[in-house]
Amino acid sequence: MKPLSLRRERGLVLVNVWEIGAMSMFAPFPRIDDGTLVLRNFSDDDARFIEEVSDDPLITLIDPVLAQSKVQATSDVDQMQALIDLARSHYVAGVRYYFAIADAETDHAIGHIGLGLKDLQAGRASIGYWIAERKRGQGAAGHALRMLSAWAFTPPGIDRLELYAEPSNEASWRTAERAGYQREGLLRRWWPAEDERRDVYLYSLLRSDPR
Repeated sequence: MKPLSLRRERGLVLVNVWEIGAMSMFAPFPRIDDGTLVLRNFSDDDARFIEEVSDDPLITLIDPVLAQSKVQATSDVDQMQALIDLARSHYVAGVRYYFAIADAETDHAIGHIGLGLKDLQAGRASIGYWIAERKRGQGAAGHALRMLSAWAFTPPGIDRLELYAEPSNEASWRTAERAGYQREGLLRRWWPAEDERRDVYLYSLLRSDPR
């Protein structure tokens, strides 16, 4: 297996874990740190944080791990641990990087940002994010989005990043636009949510786009 490539660029610690266009389950999970925020693997210590956000209807609607498990508010830390293990399994399977967004000083999680890789062989990846309610409106989502976008384009293989936002979630799509993403159109009845399908905006960022 090729050795990992680690370097610092524009204040980011970058770890290249792509091996011929795919993740290696033997590589350590990357840690992206710019001194203000850290994008890192979820740890066992994050169980209480997962419990905190698990009853937020906005988060459970858009998060693939919480939605898949149909989690409700609970004080059962074991159940929260199971969710963390599920998030880790997505990385091991090469499906998705499931990053915790954490404060660089305290390492306390404040949200999540993910990089989906199911279309990696076609040079595409998708990004989704959420922030705990108590930390919204402070710029953390946009900061994390710019960090992850820069990191995703560092190794060869990804030429296009996509993200999706409901028209009613103005905070989300405004965050994408401020990070340089361009709206390409409306995907009608694209997002399966509970008992209905919802429209979403499609946004993209290309490797060649100015940032």
